[in-house]
Amino acid sequence: RFYCLTFNLSVKIYRSIVKYIVIGLGNYGGKLAEELTVLGHEVIGVDVREHYVDHLKDKIATAFVLDATDEIALSVLPLKSVDVVIVAIGEDLGASVRVVSLLKKNKVKHIYARAIDDVHKTVLEAFSLDRILTPEKEAARMLVQLLELNASVEPFQIDEEHYIFKFNVPAKLAGYGINELQLEKEFDLKIISLIRGKKAQNCIGISILEREVANEFPEDYIIQPEDALVCYGLYANFMKFWKSIR
Repeated sequence: RFYCLTFNLSVKIYRSIVKYIVIGLGNYGGKLAEELTVLGHEVIGVDVREHYVDHLKDKIATAFVLDATDEIALSVLPLKSVDVVIVAIGEDLGASVRVVSLLKKNKVKHIYARAIDDVHKTVLEAFSLDRILTPEKEAARMLVQLLELNASVEPFQIDEEHYIFKFNVPAKLAGYGINELQLEKEFDLKIISLIRGKKAQNCIGISILEREVANEFPEDYIIQPEDALVCYGLYANFMKFWKSIR
């Protein structure tokens, strides 16, 4: 059983519009569909639960009340004409896996799928998807970063475990040589760049901090209070390092 709810969605013509299907419109999938629409993309939402579809029917381009685990019902969707299909089903592992397998059977080119735990993620990895989403884990990590790293650290995620970190050098490390930090030896963190900071005055005499990136620098360079470092390595190793200098 299914039916379709549609309305005209105006988008700004200068945007590059991507067409998405989001299957599973709970807290995660619903917000995802809504945010993608706000960015100007065309989103088709799908859920077997009528009240979730009803909640989003005026916020996204098209909404289907449809059981995506049913192969015949799933065939109603324009699977071949969209850019990405996102399976946002989380709690029902069986439904998530069946929907992904049906999408692969229908040769959908780009599939993202949500995993709520490591078992779910391991099963989904067998399908060689474009990306496996782990929003719960990422949200927990973001909270830890907010609580522990504060504004002086900017993390950039490379994969699930590896990050690039840019961080302002804590005052207690000023005066030490970079080699004395022993980041690579003690924490297996590779320093990529040194960002030298120096105080200067702008054209109207206001004191400002100028930054200069140096990808090459002497190992015995003495760290200055205004400096920053960029390093690469495991997230867990950086957290150990950061804890050791706090």
